Amino acid sequence: MFIDIHVHTRKIPGFPRAGKPAYATPEQLIERYEKINVERAAILPGVNPECSYSIQSNEEVLEICGRYPDRFIPFCNIDPRQITNSPQAPLDEIMQFYKDKGCKGIGEVCCNLEFSDPLVQNLFKNAEKIGFPITFHIAGEIGGTYGLYDDPGLPQLEVCLQRFPQLVFLGHSQAFWSEISSDVTPEIRTTYPKGPVKPGRVVEMMRKYSNLHGDLSAHSGYNAISRDESFGVEFLVEFQDKLHFGTDICAPDTQTPIVDFLLNLLKNKKIDSTVFDKIARKNTEKLFGLSI
Repeated sequence: MFIDIHVHTRKIPGFPRAGKPAYATPEQLIERYEKINVERAAILPGVNPECSYSIQSNEEVLEICGRYPDRFIPFCNIDPRQITNSPQAPLDEIMQFYKDKGCKGIGEVCCNLEFSDPLVQNLFKNAEKIGFPITFHIAGEIGGTYGLYDDPGLPQLEVCLQRFPQLVFLGHSQAFWSEISSDVTPEIRTTYPKGPVKPGRVVEMMRKYSNLHGDLSAHSGYNAISRDESFGVEFLVEFQDKLHFGTDICAPDTQTPIVDFLLNLLKNKKIDSTVFDKIARKNTEKLFGLSI
């Protein structure tokens, strides 16, 4: 039923987080997916040192996807500092290499640089050239965290949407989804705000830019559409062609409340099967060019 656009896994879990495995193994993921009815998933490699508890190669992801081709879809991940740490680095050569091996996108980009940084601009320019969508994590600051930095109101992201109109940006993380409401403040933009939604910058930009899509994974995506259910339903219906189901499972026990939330909306006829099917899988199939 579902295709997960955003998940992480490691063959060997590696360094623990808070005393437990930071990552599920592929076999643990498949066991989880059997329970929540996820047919396939895009694996996003963890290459940026700001984020990864253990650095992962694109080759490991390709190996996992080769072992379970009916279950997993490979992304590659390119750090914008690769090759020469230069805004002229030929990142397109690396991207084309992995595209030829079956990768369907780039991400999750977690380097702690500004969207406007020339290195990041080079990454976007080459991703647009190759035809990859890009999944990014937005951070609320530089230093002490991970993810691309943007200011409140996401002005740098908007410039990128204008500058790279053929590049599909998959918005993700607290600092992205908190901007779904106009009353977000700098103090809460990297948290999970509660209460009614007053349509904010995410809504405005998704209406304005065809290349901005929404990655509903993690608690940030779930919170954005569930904190105010009546608004969430309106949002899902309005942007039914640009939203993608995801889980962002990392640890074996990462919770996935979005599954039951979407199923309950369908069951209670708050969204119809057309909207549900697009968000659950069809939008991702279209974006990846998968056979339908």
